[in-house]
Amino acid sequence: MKRKPFEPNLRTPLEDQSKEEMNKRNSNGLTGNLYEDFRDDRADLAWETEQLAKSYGIYLEFNRAKSGREKDWMYMIRLGIPGGGPITPEQWDTLDDLANRYARDPEGNPSIRLTTRENVQFHWVKKEHLVDLIRLSAESGLLSLNGCGDNVRNVMACPFSHGSDIFDAHAWAAKAADYFRLPDTPFIQIFAVDPHAFRDMEDAAGGQRFQYGPGLLNRKFKIAFGAVHRNPETGELEPDNCTELRTHDMGIAPVIENNAVNRFQIYVGGGQGEKNGKPSASLLALPLATVTEDQLLAAMDAVVQVHQTWGDRANRHWARLKYVVKKQGIAWYRNQVQELLDFDLGDPVEDLDVGARHLHHGWTREPARDGAEPTYAFGAFIENGRLIDNSPNGRLKTMVREVAARFRTRLYITPNQDLVFGGIPAAQREEFEQALASYGFGKRHGKTYSVLRKQSGSCVGRDTCRLAYTESEKFEPVLIDELEGLGWGGLATSIGITGCERQCFRPATKAIGLVGSGNNRYQFKLFGTEDGRHQGVPLMDENLAYLKSVPRDQVPVVIDVLYRHYMNERRDGETVGYFNRRQGTERLIEVLKNHPKTAQLMEKPAKNLAVLV
Repeated sequence: MKRKPFEPNLRTPLEDQSKEEMNKRNSNGLTGNLYEDFRDDRADLAWETEQLAKSYGIYLEFNRAKSGREKDWMYMIRLGIPGGGPITPEQWDTLDDLANRYARDPEGNPSIRLTTRENVQFHWVKKEHLVDLIRLSAESGLLSLNGCGDNVRNVMACPFSHGSDIFDAHAWAAKAADYFRLPDTPFIQIFAVDPHAFRDMEDAAGGQRFQYGPGLLNRKFKIAFGAVHRNPETGELEPDNCTELRTHDMGIAPVIENNAVNRFQIYVGGGQGEKNGKPSASLLALPLATVTEDQLLAAMDAVVQVHQTWGDRANRHWARLKYVVKKQGIAWYRNQVQELLDFDLGDPVEDLDVGARHLHHGWTREPARDGAEPTYAFGAFIENGRLIDNSPNGRLKTMVREVAARFRTRLYITPNQDLVFGGIPAAQREEFEQALASYGFGKRHGKTYSVLRKQSGSCVGRDTCRLAYTESEKFEPVLIDELEGLGWGGLATSIGITGCERQCFRPATKAIGLVGSGNNRYQFKLFGTEDGRHQGVPLMDENLAYLKSVPRDQVPVVIDVLYRHYMNERRDGETVGYFNRRQGTERLIEVLKNHPKTAQLMEKPAKNLAVLV
């Protein structure tokens, strides 16, 4: 049997374009029948409206725990939060109120979900509440526009770069988000938003906007900025890659030279999502060029323009930027970008260190502001980003609202689905920690969070994602419970889980990645690392894929075997991720084949006929 071909249809002629492309072109500027369809009595949406609704942050879902001919339709609403914030206590009150009114699970529990793109998601929303939820959040300054769909999605940056005098990546995320925002008028009209709310919002891009074509972009386009912080002990500048910038369509990394940042490296072609049965791969972006700060926005515009022009519009699987780069090469893409600019791109720094992935848990001193007394930010670990009260983790949803109001903190969402409380005076740090603890924060079932738990996480999974094959958010805490019971809670390593191969939690950049491959079945990805510097891959020998569909109850068994092998043969200071990379594919396959607990799982590897080469 032959491998399936990799043949994206670049610069797709109009006559070859897909029905999704035609739907966008025929939508009268993303308006279609949305105004009427969001207000009728039908529980779901017509296909045409469902597709357009994604650009307004709306996903049609259904309760997958219920079977039967009639689906229990519901919606997920996603708000983009550039750079993760800041969110004021008043804005958070609005989010909390909206969750109480409109986002309750089947047991009646309201919740808010933080995501790895620094977004806010509401789950279990009914159709009759869509307009009110989106209108009220928009009037508070938090938009669902660009929340999903074929456009530039929420732009990411390190929350701790906010106000930095070295490089304010956070300000650049806000600027880029405004620049690549879809037109406001259809959004205002469809959801009856007070236009004054838009006029009152800060325009970080100075009124400039990217020119989307009639078909918008070919697919979603993700952008992330790296950050730089000063080491408090040495004074040296150090890169911070908490956004995992090379996993995105475009990543912007500050270049540190002579203990200063004067230029930026642009990476293109990253992406973690794959598609079962088709040639695909999780890829890290490649260095394209360097630019100065005053050239940066124009260069970013050109990168997105080239993708808008050249990306596949016939087959949505091939439409992501990484497949254009894979097909044409990075040198070709650079030439296309250069043709759109009136300045010369600088050569890329091939060995640039973009930094390690920092989780930002605990206390960090914030950048000084105009001679004021120093303030601190506290990074709070939120398991899987779920803020809910009826939980083994405490009353987290109530905690955020009441603590933010009491201490008047700024709130930020991190790229690891955690929450940062900013602007806390030094004298209030102990009182602040006591306040968090009073809600049960920091413990699960009364037990202090382990190191392994705080470095791990998952996407939402099957219950609230129509694409997921299996559980992830529900599985991850239980898996960590089991591993803690086996004595691994103190291991400083990372596990990432997603319910399908879209890989929203970016599991393959963790030391062990688990990707849903069927109901209660998971594929292992190995060779990622705890610091996020390396891309994990399936465990493959030539064209044979091992651990491609491991039953849920065997997952902790496999991990236990891998951890015990690590403990027996590790070098001093070597983490699990780097140990696995040193051991290599052949050695790990040998270990797993020869261990009595995993030998049977290794007996029948799957043939992988969809390898992207």
